[in-house]
Amino acid sequence: MKTISAKPTDVNRIWYVLDASEISLGRLSTQAAKLLMGKDKPQFTKHIDCGDYVIVINSDSLVATGDKHNKKVYYRHTGFSGGLKESTLSEQIEKDSTKAVIKAIRGMLPDNKLRPERLKRLKVYTDSEHSHDPQKPVKLDLGKEK
Repeated sequence: MKTISAKPTDVNRIWYVLDASEISLGRLSTQAAKLLMGKDKPQFTKHIDCGDYVIVINSDSLVATGDKHNKKVYYRHTGFSGGLKESTLSEQIEKDSTKAVIKAIRGMLPDNKLRPERLKRLKVYTDSEHSHDPQKPVKLDLGKEK
């Protein structure tokens, strides 16, 4: 039996929809990263981008377990001395909830040359409306958490 290495021309991309209000942020980001990398496909190859498109909806109603809404902290730096800014997850959701989802999924992807291309296939929306109906996306049911 021969080992098959995927070629960029062999990649067939599917569109998936994930609902951020159904599962926690960590579980959502691992599922999205797996789909963006194409790890669920039999022709997965590390150096070829075999992943699919992922649409995340309802990012405003993001679920986080425990006290992560108050204790999870996001840092950014302005570039000036003493310019370290921090905000909690609840502040980030009020300001722009899509950035919290993108940052979580970005952290789950491997840090290599393929990450920017994979992140271009990630679409995040604050409510349940999206403009990708012509692509016929498949709704993934990840199940409610208890």
